[in-house]
Amino acid sequence: MSTTTTTTTTTVLSGSSQNNDASYVPRGPVEAELTFYVPPADGTTPFNYVEKPPEGQPERNFREALHKVQLTDIRGREDEYTLDRDAFQVLRNVPSATTYETFNSDDDIQRVYYPEVEKLLLDTVPGAHRVIIFDHTIRRENPAAHRQPVNRAHVDQTAKAAEARVRLHVPDPAEAEELLKGRYRIINVWRPINGVVQSCPLAFASAESVDHDADLVPIEHRYPHRTGETMGVKYNPAQRWYYWSGMGNDERLLLKCSDTQEGVGKRVPHSAFVDPRTPPGARPRESIEVRALVFG
Repeated sequence: MSTTTTTTTTTVLSGSSQNNDASYVPRGPVEAELTFYVPPADGTTPFNYVEKPPEGQPERNFREALHKVQLTDIRGREDEYTLDRDAFQVLRNVPSATTYETFNSDDDIQRVYYPEVEKLLLDTVPGAHRVIIFDHTIRRENPAAHRQPVNRAHVDQTAKAAEARVRLHVPDPAEAEELLKGRYRIINVWRPINGVVQSCPLAFASAESVDHDADLVPIEHRYPHRTGETMGVKYNPAQRWYYWSGMGNDERLLLKCSDTQEGVGKRVPHSAFVDPRTPPGARPRESIEVRALVFG
């Protein structure tokens, strides 16, 4: 009598969702495509219009290119990264009086959440003695949303824009000039508002791995009544990119956009990305970022 044994081999495809459960949270290293800056073909100063551009002008004059990047998950290694070295830092178990409904009202955000962010920065950023929150952005992964995740590697501010922010948001000109003599930073405080992030997470590159002169390019950020500056990020295979898997409502990601202190990481490139492992039916990402001047 003979016995036939059948062996079934299961192959897990790299980059594909390993779980069709809509509650699955992708974790661990992953390869994903990020969008990087390519200079204007004619060599002109790069620009981007925040609102509708003037007649005959494009929304932006620079180009973009996709590159595959290896992303390291910092989950479980959170304490290895610092604002001064990497220009990003993460915080866990952060208490909050906010609810989901808080983030449907700018007034409620400013009344309830702004004080929490101010206290968080004063308590956790070494040397900080004053915080001025100057704006926030809600992003929802929804075609109908006013602001969606930004799938483009960028930095929020240049040194020139940060200096202009001090003069713009400190009402007393003499006080502003005095503050400009000391250390000041712009820090973006990022968090989800609708639970654990499964889709469209945020990637960020350690400042230590970025060639700030070669990789980062100032871009005119044109508002109707003034012009600020952001930074485009050129692709460089030496850059080390990370993400924090499954960020929850009680976790905060601090992204430094500018710093006047010498000898530290000054700014962190970042971008949303499409995680190829996100399962069908996953919760679309909703998040808030609050930007603040931090003095000291």
